[in-house]
Amino acid sequence: MHRPSGFRSSGVWYFFTNNNEGTVKAFTIRTKAVFGALACILLAASLPAIAQQKIGYVNSEKILQELPAAKEAKDSLAVIVKNWQNELDMMSKDLQEKYEDYQKKQGLYNDQTKQSEQKKLIDQEQRMNEYKAQKFGQQGELAMQQDRLMAPIKERVFAAIRQIATENKLSFVFDKAGDVLLLYGEPNADYTYKVIDRLKRGGK
Repeated sequence: MHRPSGFRSSGVWYFFTNNNEGTVKAFTIRTKAVFGALACILLAASLPAIAQQKIGYVNSEKILQELPAAKEAKDSLAVIVKNWQNELDMMSKDLQEKYEDYQKKQGLYNDQTKQSEQKKLIDQEQRMNEYKAQKFGQQGELAMQQDRLMAPIKERVFAAIRQIATENKLSFVFDKAGDVLLLYGEPNADYTYKVIDRLKRGGK
């Protein structure tokens, strides 16, 4: 399966530069905590090879904080979420009031009326849960809005990281804010502000 010429996976941006062709190739490694011991063994075995590679790191959270487009996207999402949450709160309040009203009156109902009123409450709760899933579910509208707003921003960030990595002949770029635990990094290996500067200059 074709992948872009560089990408972020589990907190690491991977870059391999072909000096002859001037191209950048990439590969992905999934890192999970459960494979931590194995990763350490593999790392120890590959230290001589890694020592020959130039490694850098960035802080993606800091980059996004400094990027006006990311701030605008975050503000837009906040407005959307607030409207949906307000609607959900109203639905929840209405359901709670109807449930309390039912509790007060249920002693006056016959079995048929009780079943009818209970069904109304159950149906209303189901509609509320469906609304919540539609808006905030894993495949809901919020997730789609996040993808729509953030996808072009992530592409810009990646492009800037790729440029910085290529210019500085970096084989690996770790994300300090990612899943990979960065215990220590030399300050001169931190390319965060180079990426921020590149983005603010329009990626040139």
